[in-house]
Amino acid sequence: MLLAREKCVFIDGVWIAGQGDDIQSVDPSTGTRIALLRAARAEDVSLAAEAATRAFLSWRRVPASQRAVYLRAFAQGLRDRKDTLVALQMLNNGKPRIEAEIDVDDASATFDYYAELAASFDARQDGAVELPDPTLRGRARHEPVGPVALIVPWNFPMVTTAWKLAPALAVGCTAVLKPSEFTTPVELVYGDIAQEIGLPAGALNILPGAGAVGGAMTAEPRFRKISFTGSNTTGRRVMAAAAERSVPVSLELGGKSPIVVMEDADIAQAIEIASLGIFFNAGQMCSATSRMIVSDRIADDVIAGLRRHVSKMVVAGPDNPAAEMGPLTTKAQRDKVLEYLLRARHDGLDCIAGGASTGPQAGYFVEPTIYVDVPTEHAIWREEIFGPVLAIRRASSDDEALELANDSEFGLAATVVGRAGAEDIANRIDAGHIWINSPQIIFPNTAWGGFKSSGIGRELGPWGLAAYSGVKHVTSRVIT
Repeated sequence: MLLAREKCVFIDGVWIAGQGDDIQSVDPSTGTRIALLRAARAEDVSLAAEAATRAFLSWRRVPASQRAVYLRAFAQGLRDRKDTLVALQMLNNGKPRIEAEIDVDDASATFDYYAELAASFDARQDGAVELPDPTLRGRARHEPVGPVALIVPWNFPMVTTAWKLAPALAVGCTAVLKPSEFTTPVELVYGDIAQEIGLPAGALNILPGAGAVGGAMTAEPRFRKISFTGSNTTGRRVMAAAAERSVPVSLELGGKSPIVVMEDADIAQAIEIASLGIFFNAGQMCSATSRMIVSDRIADDVIAGLRRHVSKMVVAGPDNPAAEMGPLTTKAQRDKVLEYLLRARHDGLDCIAGGASTGPQAGYFVEPTIYVDVPTEHAIWREEIFGPVLAIRRASSDDEALELANDSEFGLAATVVGRAGAEDIANRIDAGHIWINSPQIIFPNTAWGGFKSSGIGRELGPWGLAAYSGVKHVTSRVIT
């Protein structure tokens, strides 16, 4: 065991020893344990909710410009620890160094962005609202919703936390955070920074743990909003629990995102973008472009190019500086992906690359895998696999490509590669974020969220700030 931390539960500004079940973190490159931590108990949720509720009374009254100072301090705290956090991301998630560095930079950039919005938040209050009665006047305010529960996944620890925590604190909410039980160590940095910068006690609380802790959070009556990122299966349970109390939820759920490659696309560019879209983070992205719909006029060239590209990819642990794709983060996820590959083999799908596990036997590696001419009713085409598996179909027209792209229960993200008509294709795809001739670059000031079964609400940008605030309208009689 390489990492040891006796106290990993953060309540009311103090680290305490957990009294719940043991949770372990594993190096997915080797399958060896790197940390054993004692989780919070479900009973700790009440203590954390009490602390957040008490802190909210004063935190909401702190001038937003001062909240911005705290957010900038969070950003700087992440930057100051970058080397350590990168090493933790590599160790616990198996990410190649470049991916781990992007994660830390994205998290700090998110805090910087919301610091800027917070700095001008109070100045935007009390905006005039014209009323049809000249004897009355109206004004609008944006008030924090209250203490919030934040439940984040294991595929992008630190990053998805920043997407929720930064806007919540910026607008004046207090928060209780539950990191994934698989990637807890790196998330604890937020408590360390909170102590370091003097964040008021109770404004942030951290409860490591598994499903029992998350379930208790969704049922806790003092939380006025729940924000969850994860699977659709768990998201439905979160939504049902919130419905019991009629509190708002933000849900960032699954995806089965298309990449549409038009007949006038740059083939080399299409290959590069498609590879990044499905093999970055070993395909463990809700936005992974796991369905390629390619014009049949260039399909053979694109498919051949992808096959060559995959044959040269270096799949290895982060200790290999040449690694282009690492292992899957958990054994359970590796096993789930392998079940899909076994099913595809049984059903006779045309696999032109990969199709099996790879790398050191003890690690959670899966080969980058490509199937062509996949039937639209097959699970490989329709279901979120959350691994490095690309399914390809050909289309004879833009209309056919659009029909295939939109024929999904999901609508999170999409990519279009092409020239003439690419903007029109993007406008007609049912998805919340679409890239044209670009890899999946996500900036803090852009919107993130989807349509259909991909979730409810938006994160990032001013929409992320709005997710943690409510509109208050004040109507008053004009006194003459």
